[in-house]
This record gives sequence, C-alpha cells and structure tokens, in this order.
Amino acid sequence: MNGGAAERQILLARLEWLRLLGIDSIRCAPAGGVPAEDSVAEERQGRSPEESAPAPPAAAPRVVVQTGLFGVTEAAEETGPPARRARSEAGAHSPLAAARAPEAPAPAEALRLIREEIGDCRRCRLSEKRTHIVFGVGDPGARLTFVGEGPGVDEDRQGEPFVGRAGQLLTRIIESMGLRREEVYIANVVKCRPPENRTPLPDEIASCSPFLFQQMTAIGPRVIVCLGTPAAQTVLGTRETISRLRGVFREVRGIQVMPTFHPAYLLRNPAAKKDVWEDMKKVMAFLKTAG
Repeated sequence: MNGGAAERQILLARLEWLRLLGIDSIRCAPAGGVPAEDSVAEERQGRSPEESAPAPPAAAPRVVVQTGLFGVTEAAEETGPPARRARSEAGAHSPLAAARAPEAPAPAEALRLIREEIGDCRRCRLSEKRTHIVFGVGDPGARLTFVGEGPGVDEDRQGEPFVGRAGQLLTRIIESMGLRREEVYIANVVKCRPPENRTPLPDEIASCSPFLFQQMTAIGPRVIVCLGTPAAQTVLGTRETISRLRGVFREVRGIQVMPTFHPAYLLRNPAAKKDVWEDMKKVMAFLKTAG
C-alpha cells in the first residue's frame, strides 16, 4: 500500500470511529507540520531516540488532520475559557478523549459485545497469518489497565496477552505492586500478531485501535499504563517516543495515563527496570490516594 492510500485509509477509519461515537465537536490542536519520523527502531535496539526539532510557533486555531503512527488526530477551532484552549499536551487530542458511553452496559457485558463485534476479524493484513485473536484478559472492573503493542508468538498461540517472557516479567511487576494479574486488565493496540513481531503499521493500528478505545471506555479504569512507544502514541495521540513520554501522568477523559517502557525492552536493557519501577510507584501512589 503506498503512502497516500495508507493515509486515506487511516483517515477514513478514524472518521468512521468518531461517527460511530456520535462526536459532534473536536478539540483544537496547534498548527504545524507532521513531526519527524519516530524512533521505535532505536528503542528496540536499546538506543536513545534523537531529540526532535522544536515545534514551529503556534498559529491561530484551524482545522488540521495530522497523520502518525497512532492514526490521525482531527482538530477544529474550540471556544471556551483560555485555560481550556491552552491544553495542548499529549492526551488532550487522544482518540480515547473523544469516547463517550452514555447508558453503557456493565463492563463485562460491554466487553463481550466488543468481542462479538470483532468477530473473526479480517479488517487488516494481520489476520492472514494469525492463530488466535488476542482480545484482552483480566478484571472488567479493573482500576488499573496495561496496554501493550501487539501479541507475540506465545500470545498468538494461546490467545492471551503477555504470556511469554515479557508477559512473565509484567506479571512480576504487577505482583510487586501488591496486585494479582486477575485484578488488572491487560490488552494490546492490535489484536493479531504482526509478522516477526514487527511494529504494527499505521493502517493496522487504524483498523484495530477503535476496539482498544472501546475496551478502555467500557472498563473505565483510574489508570492506563502504556507499555512502549506504539501503545503510548496510540492512547495519547502523539508522535513522541516513550523515552520522552515515560514517567509523567497525562489525563485523558478523566483517566490517568502513565507511559513506561515495554517489558520486552527491559529484557534487553535490564538497567531500565529501575525507571519502570519508579513509574509504577507513581501509579501505586495515585491509586492509593484516588480510593
């Protein structure tokens, strides 16, 4: 698929997602070009991403469509108090921020309906070689959720997220937080394994991420922990890499989002475990005060 066709597919997928949600207003984003290409490859190889170029000065609010790894961010002029209009940090334009679920069913029933809607999905090329759709697992009423990139070979074989070596490390992190795996909810941006565990492509994320947003909306957690660059970019609607995002809470529709390194990255770079633990201590402190 060429670049123009991929961008059109991404845009159509996101606009359809907004239409299904009944969205009638969209937040404002600063004007500017598409940011430089992200450095997921550098992260996977244990290298720090290069600093991105400074953003151009903000212009008057205007309608923009920005393509990125997570799909697109749509924005239009917004009225209201200046303090509200000034919110331009990552998360203010997240597709999750637009989701509304009035008179929603109970979380368990909502998740069942989402899984039913996915069906035997053939919406993108990832379906061609998968063994199982990896939907998600855990407590439908969880206060804490973890979102990764996509299934690996073990997850594809078993149909459950985070069951391989990286998943075992995630389980140990959860237990170190004083929780059990059954008490949180775990999902991925895409539900089918990318070939050779490559990063999901933009059109694949555009096809699958609406189901992730529906899952998070149904559960309504207090905190979403995004594991790695693709998960953070998808949930927050940003092109920033995890090295720049991690360790700082961002609020999306009343949900606190904490980006941190993926467990697979920790297996290759054990020294980063201390950074993830610092991030998880912030999550624990927030959950304790949030009640």
